[in-house]
Amino acid sequence: MPLILPGNVGSATAATGFNVANSVNCGDTSTRFTGSAKVTSTSQQKGSWNIWLKRTVLGEQGLFKVYESANTGVEFKFDSSDQFLMREFESGSDVFNLKTSAAFRDTSAWMNILLAIDTTQGTEANRIRLYINGVEPSLATSTRPSVNTNLVRFFANGSDSSGQQHEMGNNYDGATGHYLLTQILYVDGTQLANTDVGEFDSDSGIWKPIDISGTTLGNNGYYLSMEDSSDFGTATGKSFTAHGFAATDSRIDTCTNNFATLNPLIFESSSNTFAEGNLKITGGGSDSWTTHYGLSTIAVSTGKWFVESKVTTVQDAQAILGLISTSEAIGSSLKDEGVLAVEKSGRITGGGNNLQTGLTAFSNGDIAGLAFDATNGTGQFYRNGSAYGSAVSSLASDTYYFATTTYESGGVIEFNFGSPPYSESGGNSDGDGFGNFSMAVPSGYFALNTKNLAEYG
Repeated sequence: MPLILPGNVGSATAATGFNVANSVNCGDTSTRFTGSAKVTSTSQQKGSWNIWLKRTVLGEQGLFKVYESANTGVEFKFDSSDQFLMREFESGSDVFNLKTSAAFRDTSAWMNILLAIDTTQGTEANRIRLYINGVEPSLATSTRPSVNTNLVRFFANGSDSSGQQHEMGNNYDGATGHYLLTQILYVDGTQLANTDVGEFDSDSGIWKPIDISGTTLGNNGYYLSMEDSSDFGTATGKSFTAHGFAATDSRIDTCTNNFATLNPLIFESSSNTFAEGNLKITGGGSDSWTTHYGLSTIAVSTGKWFVESKVTTVQDAQAILGLISTSEAIGSSLKDEGVLAVEKSGRITGGGNNLQTGLTAFSNGDIAGLAFDATNGTGQFYRNGSAYGSAVSSLASDTYYFATTTYESGGVIEFNFGSPPYSESGGNSDGDGFGNFSMAVPSGYFALNTKNLAEYG
């Protein structure tokens, strides 16, 4: 069950002079990118493709394709075992096929993928090099082309019959992939090194991005930064068309500042449906406290943190927002074991006991907030920007997830750890300028992301 704890904060914590501002949520509709018509390639033997992504759904998920026919083309994807593969195939036979030995099942972390090609290399292993987070992984499958092979599908010319466009965000069969995506780079004519797209932080050893906006692209190259929410297909080099995206698919959760989401992998969430990059949870199945809740991917034991959740569809017996310890999270419930929870009916509970009652009930569209001081063991709830009940103190020293219980089938909650999945006009950030919240963030409290964890957690 992936989670992020202080001191183990994933791939985007290290201090860096370069910051990635935005990503795009790909996968909750028929979202994809299609490239414009190609011209004559700079080379059909040399080139590179680079991307940063955060997986939001496991299992077979397509990422990139060039579709020529059912048995001829290019595809990059995570397979049904969550191993990553890249291949070009001609009439059903592989021209190249690289598949990792490792599976990639962490939906809480960002990862970088670089494919670097130069078929003129005399050493077979150097003709196609795959890097994941700056390192060449061990491979379960390693088929590379013979020397000087033209990769006519991946490096397709516009004048060729094979001049199909690059497409991103879907499987070869057209099914949508599910990711947050950013920093997509294709270089036509140059085999990049890993150090051309990233570097290992000198203090932490974490792989992090560098500025690639000035990379020489070649004739068919492109660079998509995802910074234009009005048109995610805006690119340097070859243009792209973005299909199926909404403005709310723009996120500030990126490879240089990783925000918390809900965790779809915990057993207790098995009957729920997760969407919007794992920030929207819908209850399903039979009524049960222990199978209908979601936990944050980041757990905290120190620091001051602020989180909001939107009541999209409220059910009668519902703990909308609260805290549950890492030791109690498995096989228990937010309502009965959570150290703190606010319920739809208008009460605040702790450990299954009523702490405050007679408060205003929550309705569809209401925004709940929680300011949690993990260091001093206090919590204050909010409803639509106003304090909700009195502060709760003397919370036990422990490590806590933020959590919600959907309970009844059809209950829907959307979380905002600072990068909301819904349209939010509040525009309120924390004291360090992170996040977009409905209400003014209480002084000294911060959005739940890796930069803040490194500073305050």
